[in-house]
Amino acid sequence: MNIRSLTRGDGVVIGAAVVLFIASFLDVVSANGFGSNAWNNLGLTMSMYVGGVIGAALLVLSRSSAQPRKVMGLDMRQFGVAFTVFAAWTALWTFIDYTDRGAGLVIGLIAALVLAFGAVATPLLPALQAPLAPAPKPQPQQPYGAGFAGGQGYGYPGGGQQPYGAQGHGYGAQAAGAAPATGGGAPEFAPFWFAVPVARPLYGEDGSPSPIAELAPGTWYLAVEQHGAGLVAQTQDGRRGVLQDTTGIQRG
Repeated sequence: MNIRSLTRGDGVVIGAAVVLFIASFLDVVSANGFGSNAWNNLGLTMSMYVGGVIGAALLVLSRSSAQPRKVMGLDMRQFGVAFTVFAAWTALWTFIDYTDRGAGLVIGLIAALVLAFGAVATPLLPALQAPLAPAPKPQPQQPYGAGFAGGQGYGYPGGGQQPYGAQGHGYGAQAAGAAPATGGGAPEFAPFWFAVPVARPLYGEDGSPSPIAELAPGTWYLAVEQHGAGLVAQTQDGRRGVLQDTTGIQRG
């Protein structure tokens, strides 16, 4: 899994799921000095604690998958959201029903509510859609192609990155030494390396609405052709597809 494909909302979901799992080993009820954790009540364990963790796992897997996956006919993310909401609902009514509440139930309720919030609110709040891990800083300037010998990663073209569209390095800008276009038309396209600021889908050149891959920050990709307002990019394994959203990309 590429951690750079995860968002802050995914971080909230993962953290809440970890706390929820730990809470299952603490006392759910505590009376007269004796306690009992969730694993002594299989129904509560599976519906609240394990159910919430399963929901979080489905959400993270759906984020890391380039193509939508289905579970019983539903999108994996929808299925994960349903699990987390059900876990929070169970936790709330169990908390209301029990009188001798232990730390495992109190902490579990809080974690389940935070988990459900992260699952539901991430697609709605821009603050939760920001990348969990920031994009790496540009490397010191090196000769073009030094990444292959210097271990800087696939296709690392050296430093000196400029924002996409910067003067002299913009998309479709004439490469140094290239022959000018004839007839006063637009200059010929010159392939270049680029990196994306956040994870972005790569679609098939045949116009299919389903992504064929996902471009991740911190990796250099090769733009090989112009495709309308987008770019035809090549991934590390040689697959080609259309990057429709080119805003904010950095050139190598």
